[in-house]
Amino acid sequence: MPYPTRTLGRSGLEVTAISIGAWALGGTTNGEPNGYAGVDGAEAQRALYWAAEQGANYIDTADIYGMGHSERSLAAVLRDYPGIMVATKVGNSFDEATKTPLGPNLTPDYIHAEVRASLTRLGRDAIDVYQLHTFDLTPSQVDDIAEVFEDLVSAGLIRWYGVSNDNPDQIRRFALGEHCTLAQIQLNVFDDNPAALAACEESGLGAVCRSPLAMGLLGGKYSASNPIRADDIRGRQPEWLKWFADGVPTPDYWQRLEAVRGLLTTDGRTLAQGALGWILARSQFAVPLPGFTKQSQMEENLGTCTLGPLAPDVFAAVETALAR
Repeated sequence: MPYPTRTLGRSGLEVTAISIGAWALGGTTNGEPNGYAGVDGAEAQRALYWAAEQGANYIDTADIYGMGHSERSLAAVLRDYPGIMVATKVGNSFDEATKTPLGPNLTPDYIHAEVRASLTRLGRDAIDVYQLHTFDLTPSQVDDIAEVFEDLVSAGLIRWYGVSNDNPDQIRRFALGEHCTLAQIQLNVFDDNPAALAACEESGLGAVCRSPLAMGLLGGKYSASNPIRADDIRGRQPEWLKWFADGVPTPDYWQRLEAVRGLLTTDGRTLAQGALGWILARSQFAVPLPGFTKQSQMEENLGTCTLGPLAPDVFAAVETALAR
């Protein structure tokens, strides 16, 4: 039986209700823990092929993930399963040869060059959804970048575009572009995002959701007695990673997890499936992008498609437990 789908904004693209996030495939950069530790490339490929065989049809990545490595890791499955849609991002420049980040670059020349570089790494003739991957833009910058993206649509290099941003005003501004179809926002059980969701819904955009499992905290594996290894990004906690500290769940988020664990695991769901079901129940426009490192995780994540959204009474109980 095919997986249920959700419509991705005004594009009309029908994507798997639980889609695939490929950030974890980026791995480390120059030995620095900028991703999940211990990712086995062969196992990740098996997971991707299993998902493709089951009918999963939407994968999200970015050029900066592993300085091109995540995109290259997808090329084989995208070649063998041409019906899979791929989304990637631009805005953070890097030297792929030396794996060195170079900072934001929003110039038209850079975007035109980088979309071609992404197409080469992905092995595709066109990118289904191209997303801006930066924050804190002025309205005129948004307009200028949307114009560049429209040029890329006209050139046949991308089909649709979006923005990875939680700022409602910037989401609405990007939505003025004819071929803008989504915003990628942070959304999970712990971190509701009502303003960004409202901007998507009002603008007719899909909302693809990053960090839907709070970087693994909602997977249920890690605790104070089972910490994350030190060479993992969650073991060093960059500023944006708020769910862990020194490789263990922060006390605040651990308390929230314990408050909803029993609710999320109703109806035979795993904790991760309950957390993804919460997002499906939160908005009909939302499409979670859980990451993976192995096939068992992929099977668990996509299994949520058949379980569907949390029941309304369970969803309401989660909101009550989190005092929302």
